[in-house]
Amino acid sequence: MTDLISAANDDDTMTFRAGAAADFARSEVFARLFKDGMGLVEDTAAYLDGPGRAESKLLSRTAALAYVSESMKLTTRLMQVASWLLVQRAVKEGDMTVKEAQEPKFRLPMRDEKPVAEGFDDLPETLRELITQADRLYERVLRLDRRMYIEAEDTPKESPVNEYFNALKTAFDVPSAGH
Repeated sequence: MTDLISAANDDDTMTFRAGAAADFARSEVFARLFKDGMGLVEDTAAYLDGPGRAESKLLSRTAALAYVSESMKLTTRLMQVASWLLVQRAVKEGDMTVKEAQEPKFRLPMRDEKPVAEGFDDLPETLRELITQADRLYERVLRLDRRMYIEAEDTPKESPVNEYFNALKTAFDVPSAGH
């Protein structure tokens, strides 16, 4: 009986998580997050292809190397966020299930905290601002991703009924079914 209760709890948790993730994808909060995230991707691309390219030519050698390094990290981070947002939109539109969306290949990876490149302080202010905005966006989306897809897995909820049965089993020293 304990195994049945555990299985029911797992199904309930999965149903709750699927419902919460689907509700989030249909929410106004997600719509704003999607708009802001994709807007930052566009703003960054426009900057790096335009004014950023011109500004990078005026930098010292050290700052130019930092520019290349930091702009690559920035674009990678933003593409990861954009991918995650597009997956959530696919859930919203019914093109993908929540179960598919929680597969590791669709999840936002933990960031590798690499040291700030030497010459970072000499980078153009606009690039530094874009990096800061992208970092904030990434952390926000990472928190959402973990809350929607991981935390429930890591912290299984014990049913009060299951706890009661376990206490009775222990009190009466009843062997588990099948043993």
